[in-house]
Amino acid sequence: MSNEILSGGVTRRAVLGGMAGVAALSLAGRAFAAGGEAPDLAQLVKDGKLPPLAERLPKKPMVVTPFEKVGTYGGTLRRGLRGSSDHNGILRMVGNQSLVRWNLDFTAVQPNLAERWEVNDDATQFTFHLIEGVRWSDGHPFTSDDIVFAIEDCVKNTELYSSTPAQLSVAGKPVTVEKIDDHTVKFTFAAANALYLENLATPLGQHPTLFPKHYCSQFLPKYNPNVEADAKKAGVTSWTELFRSRCGDIEIPSRWGNVDKPTLDPWVVKEPYAGGATRVVMTRNPYFWQVDTSGNQLPYIDEINFGISQDVESLMLNVISGKIDIQERHISVLANKPTLSQNMQKGDYRLLTLVPSASQQCQIYFNITHKDPAMRKMFADKSFRQALSIGLNRQELIDIVYFGQSEPYQAGPRPTHPWYHEKYARQFTEFDADKAGAMLDQAGYKKGGDGFRLRPDGQKVFFSVDVIPTLYPDLVDALELVKTHWAQIGIDMKVNTIERALYYTRGDDNAHDAQVWPGPGGLDPMLDPRDFFAFHPQGSRYAIPWTLWYTSNGARGEEPPESQKKRMKLFDEARSTADLDKRGAIMKQIFDIAAQEFETVGLCLAVGGFGIIRNNLRNVPEKEPDSWSWPNPGPALPQQFTFTS
Repeated sequence: MSNEILSGGVTRRAVLGGMAGVAALSLAGRAFAAGGEAPDLAQLVKDGKLPPLAERLPKKPMVVTPFEKVGTYGGTLRRGLRGSSDHNGILRMVGNQSLVRWNLDFTAVQPNLAERWEVNDDATQFTFHLIEGVRWSDGHPFTSDDIVFAIEDCVKNTELYSSTPAQLSVAGKPVTVEKIDDHTVKFTFAAANALYLENLATPLGQHPTLFPKHYCSQFLPKYNPNVEADAKKAGVTSWTELFRSRCGDIEIPSRWGNVDKPTLDPWVVKEPYAGGATRVVMTRNPYFWQVDTSGNQLPYIDEINFGISQDVESLMLNVISGKIDIQERHISVLANKPTLSQNMQKGDYRLLTLVPSASQQCQIYFNITHKDPAMRKMFADKSFRQALSIGLNRQELIDIVYFGQSEPYQAGPRPTHPWYHEKYARQFTEFDADKAGAMLDQAGYKKGGDGFRLRPDGQKVFFSVDVIPTLYPDLVDALELVKTHWAQIGIDMKVNTIERALYYTRGDDNAHDAQVWPGPGGLDPMLDPRDFFAFHPQGSRYAIPWTLWYTSNGARGEEPPESQKKRMKLFDEARSTADLDKRGAIMKQIFDIAAQEFETVGLCLAVGGFGIIRNNLRNVPEKEPDSWSWPNPGPALPQQFTFTS
């Protein structure tokens, strides 16, 4: 099966291999004959409760070529969530509807809601031509007005959001979005934005463009003078809070908690993700705008049932007992693989292979901008960070936690990437406890009577490292070993296991000592450069005030040092450069500076993941990229997944 990219498709250098694609194309200029629809929708049409299929679909809908074969309608797909803040677990399965999308290989941007586009010579203007006749899930037409409203009235509204997302801002100025006609919209940037299409295909690029004007405008003062009174009636303190609760956020959308908000997704919320819920249920969108090669409206599957588990053990039990149809999130830990492999027959499933796009399995972000001056001084001491790095026995950690399936690594593109940077990736990874101790002595961190070190101000060196056990249990195990390694060189630390919402709250408030996260940028260094400089307010956890300064063009946060400002300037130059070789040369300068500054400490190269697919669930690729920028399994198009029995 081949991938077809229509005019407007943009490709990038391939870094993955061997994965067949799911083809998608608009039928612009082609004859189209409507095919079938789900039996439940056909009955609603018969009962006069729903318009006929031909009136619900675009005249020239997007056609998706099924991965294996044309499917059959029916069934409930079961998938697991963890706790009360696993919104991205739904997004990865359902929320992949943007103007453009990634192909399965993570190598090319393809048409989606925009059937084609033009980019001017200096990459400052992007003109998108929308598929005509697409409708929101409530039947209201989707037009250019929705996109203009989403960005001009919502995303750029400083009362709602303190700054425009980085994807929509260049040279310190936000994008301007202009309606050309009902199905043509033009984006104009203040300077070249050569990466915009690639960013638009990611989750953080998708959400800001898709607010339904006919619904969300009621929550803005510009359109509703009584919105403050409406907010009070709804039991919230302001119209901004009302807007976010009803229409979602631009970066971490809680759009799964409102059953009333129209969507362009294949399934719509039936039972919301709310406090105390034990499951989230989504049901077929009767106005979904894609069909298969026989003209049958997608999705094939009736409903998705996201069961909410409070621990990984419960989720694993559901998997091996055959109660989950597709799952990789939360179970993709090497320690689970033997159990999952041994129970394949019992659970009636096959294994899914995930190709990591991440660079680092566990990146440690010391808070260099700590609120406590003494802690800030300690974490900002590069020799302190270097000493702690060589005080880590990475090979022992790899052997015990990751079953020998990795190698010592700091940060930067993976070894297979053309921009691989040896120094950035490998420096300070050799274990030498004696040298680490000597470096700490020289830096003024002498040992006290109990064997633990003291800061120059006489206080004990102690800090906590935040980690989310429900999301990354392997990082908890890794940190427990890190704790023993650092204790041997006189450093006392606490493994602080906390819930995800609190993790973000502490980080956003700059209230953390240190936090861990898998380090991104292994295969997609331009899309997620958070480790290379202070790029993202929720990603660059070592200096969040610096990220706020960058994303707000100096209006918020804290002015960073020159080495950071130079990298910020270089990245802005890189993302304005269309030529890949020139872009790579600019990024090398960023890696050179990042290696010199050594702001974060990495443990080991990201390990390939896995998941399970029930044997009766078909049209599912058994090898996928694993990335936030490619929010698996969404780009594999779950709307064409189908059950065989």
